[in-house]
Amino acid sequence: MRLDGGAAQPLVEVLTAGSGRGHVSARFSETTIGRRFRFAGSSSTGSPSTGGSSTGSGDRGGQLRIRLRDGESGLAAEVVLTGGTQVRTTITNEGPEPVLLLGVTTCAVGLGPVDDLDLVSGDGEWLGEGRWTRRPLREHAPDLNLRIHGQDGRGRYAVTSTGTWSTGARQPTGVLVDRVTGTAVAWQVEHNGPWRWETGERLDGGYLALAGPTDIDHQWQRLLGPGESFTTVPASVAVGDGLHGAVAALTAHRRGLLRPHPDRAALPVVFNDYMNTLMGDPTTAKLLPLIDAAAGAGAEVFCVDAGWYDNDTTWWDSVGEWQPSAGRFPRGLIEVVDRIRSHGMIPGLWLEPEVIGVRSPMADKLPAEAFLQRGGIRLVEHGRYHLDLRHPAAVAHLDEVVDRLVEQFGVGYFKLDYNIDPGAGTDRDAPAAGAGLLDHNRAHLEWLDRILDRHPGLTLENCASGGMRADYAMLSRMQVQSTSDQQDFRRYPPIAVAAPLAILPEQAASWAYPQPEMSDEQIAYTMCTGMLGRLYLSGRLDAMSDRQRELVREGVAAFRSIRADLAATVPVWPLGLPGWDDPWLSLGLHHHDTTYLGIWRRAGAGTALTLDLRHLRGHPVTVEVLYPRRLRAWAYRWESATGSLTVTTADTDPHAARILRIRPSR
Repeated sequence: MRLDGGAAQPLVEVLTAGSGRGHVSARFSETTIGRRFRFAGSSSTGSPSTGGSSTGSGDRGGQLRIRLRDGESGLAAEVVLTGGTQVRTTITNEGPEPVLLLGVTTCAVGLGPVDDLDLVSGDGEWLGEGRWTRRPLREHAPDLNLRIHGQDGRGRYAVTSTGTWSTGARQPTGVLVDRVTGTAVAWQVEHNGPWRWETGERLDGGYLALAGPTDIDHQWQRLLGPGESFTTVPASVAVGDGLHGAVAALTAHRRGLLRPHPDRAALPVVFNDYMNTLMGDPTTAKLLPLIDAAAGAGAEVFCVDAGWYDNDTTWWDSVGEWQPSAGRFPRGLIEVVDRIRSHGMIPGLWLEPEVIGVRSPMADKLPAEAFLQRGGIRLVEHGRYHLDLRHPAAVAHLDEVVDRLVEQFGVGYFKLDYNIDPGAGTDRDAPAAGAGLLDHNRAHLEWLDRILDRHPGLTLENCASGGMRADYAMLSRMQVQSTSDQQDFRRYPPIAVAAPLAILPEQAASWAYPQPEMSDEQIAYTMCTGMLGRLYLSGRLDAMSDRQRELVREGVAAFRSIRADLAATVPVWPLGLPGWDDPWLSLGLHHHDTTYLGIWRRAGAGTALTLDLRHLRGHPVTVEVLYPRRLRAWAYRWESATGSLTVTTADTDPHAARILRIRPSR
């Protein structure tokens, strides 16, 4: 596979109403303007990298600027490559007449022959995020013998996301792996709204095109007057040796995107009262013993989740004012916050800032223009209106809420949830619904930046019904990402194991929710689910036995002993990418000479398996059980010559898991 000038795929494709495509299809390849673009110069600053180190340093490197021009339409393109990985393209109308844009790729690249390529792509939905598959690209791009026809093909494998759940159905990340050379290219579209990526076969080889919203997919258009410019959403492309190498390069790039924040060094353990615990019904009486138990387990943040702002449990369509309930907290929410703080924990609160319930007093206090609209009518989804963050009244309301809660209660952690999707967008003050949505998406990112400018120590968790908006427009700014709302501890591990393909391990918060009715092996199983990422604790710890609480404390202590390494690890999958129903699952996080290895045995699994740890091949190693240490031991046999670890269990519980640390023998 090659990413070079060997294929004639234009670097930028531009679809306009007045020019269209040069070859009829629904592709973002071979647009008329893309064909006519000619090189107009380049410049560079700094020292662009070629994909990043395996650990990431936060240094995004220099910039390369490539200029293209179409003399007929007057459109000019400037492609900016930052750090050798991230791309943005700015289209400027240098001609005398307006041009109606219908789609602009952030970038497009030629791939060479496709016969030996595998495509790795991800599906997801609520409760089932990050389900990845690897298939030959030929399954999506059949061999049509294009050469005998002398024309490019018309088909393509296009993956799109609509609305604002940017990862709600498909992943903006993908990988192409050359089975023969081993070279792999990984990409991600970094946008908190609609996007599109596509791949397929041209007459001269394969291609990959990455884009934000388009007319055909997302009702987007932009009239570009003379002298005006439009900049695409960013996307990134990273190259490495095989799947693991390309993901390592993309992992390094993601670390370089992150906003500086004290959370990156601390990675505190968060306890949240929601999942399988209070479930949106917090009160002082329920919270105080839970706070004490969470502190005893070693939690460092305690987040009060949904329900704290309403007197009953029918709050779904009345949210929006974000004032503490007097009924739930007779002596005020401050009593709960003071108890959290008395244990040395940081107090946190759940917010869903972008919505206003249809029964909320704020629905009438804010002007109609502060909400997303279609045809002059406020959009309603599941009993909520959606704020339009282009409007100053919407922004002022949210700023007041955040600043008040930080100043009044000393909140240091917000779980920012997002449980509706407004669809195509808003046509208020916009040429099309998709154009209004893009401007709203960008205004949302600016709002997040300003929050953190005002409160630089405030930690923000990104949640959207779990992992429905886990893109790197959001995650470059926010410190923690909820990976799912999955309440079945048996079904959560494949989500957690797959997460590092799309989310940095130190940001990927997978729930560990041990319960009093669980066996010891089941408690360890759910604890392990959260430990090779950002440990996100819940469960009725206050109702557990001393023995059970000690098992939880042991897991928290084990996580705290390794968390300093997490922000430098790269993922490996010793059993391949996880299948939803796989009986065995495994995730490795590799850092220098140390590999942290998670193994989950599920219903239907045998008592033994062999894991591929070829990155350790040829070295004698020591296998250490990090967690759980006091449950029944498993047996481990290392084969240095092949880099394989055979694990044998003798447990009768169908659900069991272990976290190992593997290092060279001293």
